[in-house]
Amino acid sequence: MREVVLANNAGFCFGVQRAVKEALKIQKEHNAKIYTLGPLIHNNDVVKFLEENNIFSIELNEVDQLNKGDVIVIRSHGVPEEILTMLEEKQFEVVNATCPFVTNIQKKVKKYSKEGYHIVILGDKNHPEVIGINGWCNHKAIITKDGTFEEDIPQKVCVVSQTTEKLKNWENTLKNLSKVKELISFNTICAATDVRQRSTEKVSQEVDAMIVIGGKNSSNTTKLYQIAKENCEQTIHIENLTELPEDFINNNIKKIGVTAGASTPDWIIREVLNTMNAENNNFEDQLSLMNELDKRFAIGDEVEGEILSKTRDSILVSLVGYKSDGVISFSELSAKEDPIELAEKLNVGDTIKAKVIKLQNSDGYVVLSRLEYEREEAFKELEELFTQGKTFEITIREAKEKGLVANYKGVRIFVPASQIDNKFTKDKESYVGKTIEVKLIDFSLKNPIKIVASRRILIEAEKNEQDVKAWESFNLGDVVKGEVKRFTNFGAFVEINGIDGLLHLSQISWSHVKKAEDILKEGQIIEVKIIGLDKEAKKLSLSMKELMPKPWDNVKEKYPEDSIVLGKVVRLNDFGAFVELEPGVDGLVHISKISHNRIEHPSEVLKVGQEIKAKILSVDEENKRISLSIKDI
Repeated sequence: MREVVLANNAGFCFGVQRAVKEALKIQKEHNAKIYTLGPLIHNNDVVKFLEENNIFSIELNEVDQLNKGDVIVIRSHGVPEEILTMLEEKQFEVVNATCPFVTNIQKKVKKYSKEGYHIVILGDKNHPEVIGINGWCNHKAIITKDGTFEEDIPQKVCVVSQTTEKLKNWENTLKNLSKVKELISFNTICAATDVRQRSTEKVSQEVDAMIVIGGKNSSNTTKLYQIAKENCEQTIHIENLTELPEDFINNNIKKIGVTAGASTPDWIIREVLNTMNAENNNFEDQLSLMNELDKRFAIGDEVEGEILSKTRDSILVSLVGYKSDGVISFSELSAKEDPIELAEKLNVGDTIKAKVIKLQNSDGYVVLSRLEYEREEAFKELEELFTQGKTFEITIREAKEKGLVANYKGVRIFVPASQIDNKFTKDKESYVGKTIEVKLIDFSLKNPIKIVASRRILIEAEKNEQDVKAWESFNLGDVVKGEVKRFTNFGAFVEINGIDGLLHLSQISWSHVKKAEDILKEGQIIEVKIIGLDKEAKKLSLSMKELMPKPWDNVKEKYPEDSIVLGKVVRLNDFGAFVELEPGVDGLVHISKISHNRIEHPSEVLKVGQEIKAKILSVDEENKRISLSIKDI
């Protein structure tokens, strides 16, 4: 029976995996075509997979073909500092997915170069990682491929290594620099690389044949092939299953070893293993564990751990799946509840989730924040509330000129002044400390984060609902009570169940009204009748006089002919004078019935407002006319 052995830590390393995930995440966020500066990783299958997900590789000389605002992802190898500056100046959106370990090398090179050290880099001068590192010391580094030097070495040197270099090359480099007077050395070979190489060396010494899977242009995969080839003559290098020779599948090789470069995804390794028809090997367990030693922290990582101990101001956490322990200060425990009280509730052995905010403090611990984890959870909650249009409560902590500031589980929420109420809010300070119900009207986690809420929208929604009910309740002819809200030159507006109705001047009284405020007062509660109703146009017409007795009813009984009546002159015109007998009932004294003397105009004898006695000559109830005579008294 054939035995197939999978080397530990084969496949995707942390930096590569991070770059791929970051690119996929960014593409999903933008939902548009995005670009990587050079192939994101040295694996054709993964490159094709990325292209299928609208992520395309471009070279530096092609960036001028892009548009301002296009997204460019910096691959895990990194780039020289001046390229980052150039991309930003061209106003592209740059996402730097440089492996954190490579970034660390770049920072060291920049720092010590400025301090006067000559930089030495162990690595391939044509490899993009080395080209990128050299760009952080003005491209003045001395680059050695195997630790040997053809030129004289300065006496003040800082030496670093390409992350995928062989350990023996690093040892050779230090040996050849041993006579340098002032030497600072940083072994920047990625721990995962070292583990891969050691594992490959071990397996290749124990097998009859060796399969190395990975891109042909991948530096770390090539080194794995070289290591395996030194120990096992029957070693092949393939990119994927299609390159696997038939004799490896069908012949009687008893023991075959398999390893894979850092740019090789799990699915390609799995295809090769399944094709080998190996039995009694728990490959799934191996595949899930093969990157165990590669697990490294990055800022923002979400981690879970068990509480080891508590001090007076922090909590020590053992992190599941990592070799480092983490520490959470009480100040980073929570925004939802009092941190001290929460710390008292937590016990040794409890599981806790947090986010990485610093890779290492002075004591060697990873610095964690549960508060930031809460914030992330709060962002998810808020995004769901925004998407679903749900309301929620916030407590106002600060009043500013432009609005109110609240805190929701550690997340800042802003309520603009225009969104506090459906009317102008003069005293914003009165809201501080109060809990109000709001709804999100803007939500964006892009920099800068923008989360905006509105109370006004809820007030208006409630008002609209009340208005709908009010309009449904109105009927033509209904007698209702309302409050006088404001006056105009043509009447007054009266509020009934939150709806403004117009009380026209002509509908206030049966008698002539010049100004509504002569009869009514603001805030006065009055009884009115609905005389006009247009629910579609939202128009409501009201009347007070319709609730008063009609002056012309039974007018013949009230004003019998030949009776003498006392009235007041209200209007004068060419043909006579109108005399008010009661509000709403006027009689006409024709000019010929004013005086025994001949007059040209009633004003020669009468004045508006003057009280006079007159005789009722006739009453026409149907046409609302009463004829009067002054001279017949």
